[in-house]
Amino acid sequence: MNYLAHTFLAGDNPKIILGSLITDAIKGNHLDIYEEEVIKGIQLHRAVDQYTDSNNYVRSSKERLYSKYHKYAGVIVDMFYDHFLAKNWQEYSSINLEKTAHDAYGILLKHYTILPPKIVRILPFMIYYNWFVSYTDIDKLKLHFEGMARRTTFVSGMEKVTEDLRIDYHLYEAEFKQFIPQVIAFANSYLNKTE
Repeated sequence: MNYLAHTFLAGDNPKIILGSLITDAIKGNHLDIYEEEVIKGIQLHRAVDQYTDSNNYVRSSKERLYSKYHKYAGVIVDMFYDHFLAKNWQEYSSINLEKTAHDAYGILLKHYTILPPKIVRILPFMIYYNWFVSYTDIDKLKLHFEGMARRTTFVSGMEKVTEDLRIDYHLYEAEFKQFIPQVIAFANSYLNKTE
C-alpha cells in the first residue's frame, strides 16, 4: 500500500493520518518523540504493510511482476493498487478524492516541523503534482515510476512498468478489488482494538 491507501485506511483522525503518512521515512522503534496518536498511525501503517505482504491477492500481483522487477515488485504493486483505489475512489469513500488529497497535504504542512527529512524533501513534489489525484491517470503514474527508476541504485526497469499494467490491467484490478475490503476490515479492526 502506498501514500493514498495508507491515508484512506487511517480513518479521519489527523494525527493517525500523519503517523501513517510518515512511517516509511522512520526507521526502528524510537518513536517517543511523537504524540500517542501519531505513534498509533505509525503502528497501523506497519501492521497494514505486514498484513498486505501476507495477502494472497497481493502475492499474485507481485508474482506476475517478480521475474522482470525482482525486489521492486512489491513497490510496483503498491503503486498499482493506489491507482485502482484512486480510480474507484467513489466506491470506497463518501469524501471526494480532491478533498482527501488537500486535507492530507494540509496535515503534513501543519506538522512540518516534526516531519522526517525524507518527507520534507518529497512534500513539495507531492503537493505540486497532486500525487493522490494523479494516481488516477496511467500516464501520470508512468511519470512516478520514471522518477522512482532514476532514484534506484540498480537498474529497475520501472520506467516501463505501466506497459505491464496495461497488458494485465483486468487481473491487477480484480486482485485489488478482492484485497481492498479485506485490508479495510483489517485496518478498522486494528484501530478499534487500539482505542
